Amino acid sequence: MLLGALGAAATTALAARPASAAARYPLVTRAGWGADESLRFAADGTEKWPPEYYPVQTLSVHHTADGSTDPDPAARVRAIYRTDTITQDYGDIGYHYLIDANGRVYEGRWSGTDGTPAHDAAGRLVTAAHIGGFNSGNVGIALLGTLTTTPASAAARASLVQLLAELAARHTIDPLATVLYRNPVSGVTRTVPTISGHKDWAATQCPGTLHAELPALRREIAGVIGG
Repeated sequence: MLLGALGAAATTALAARPASAAARYPLVTRAGWGADESLRFAADGTEKWPPEYYPVQTLSVHHTADGSTDPDPAARVRAIYRTDTITQDYGDIGYHYLIDANGRVYEGRWSGTDGTPAHDAAGRLVTAAHIGGFNSGNVGIALLGTLTTTPASAAARASLVQLLAELAARHTIDPLATVLYRNPVSGVTRTVPTISGHKDWAATQCPGTLHAELPALRREIAGVIGG
C-alpha cells in the first residue's frame, strides 16, 4: 500500500505503519488513534461483529458530520468509534478509513491481524457499516467534519485522492467508469460510479461539497494511476 510516516508536527502521539518506497499519505493505525479493542467484544468474550470479507466492487466517499469541535482528530475518531460500536450497536466503527484536515488517514473497521487495513490476507474487503444495504464489497472513506457548506481542506483532499488511487489500482477499478454493484449477501443491485458519494446510494447530503467535486477527483485519480 502507498503509506507514509506521520509528520513531526502531529498534535497527538499517533503511530503509523512503516512507510513504503512509494509513500503518499500518513496512515494512523487503530492502536495509533487509541481504539479500545475491548469495546468490540461482549461480556462473554465473543466478538460482537465477526468480520466477513468480500471482493471490492466500488469505493464510496463520506463526511462524518459528527458535530464534534474537538481539536484532536484522534479523539474525534475515538468518539465516532464508540458511537458506532456501542450507541449504534454496530460492534465496530462503520468506516474503513477516515481522513482528518491535516491529511492523516486513520484505519477504521478492524479487519484482522495480517497488517493490511480493511483487508484480509487474500486482499478481500472486510464488511463495514457506512451505507445501509450496500456495505459488503463497498469501501467506505470518510472525511472528518461537516462539509455541507465548508470544502475539504487541501491536505484532506490530497490524501483522499491518493488513497482512492491506491485502492482503485489495487482492485483494478476504473475511476472513470460505472459499476453494477451486487450485494454478495442480499443480491440487491445498484448502478453507481465506481467512485461514488453516499448520496449516490441514499437520500442524504453526505458527502456535502465533496459530491460536486467527485468528477474532478475521478479525473485526478485516473491521472495518478496512469502516471
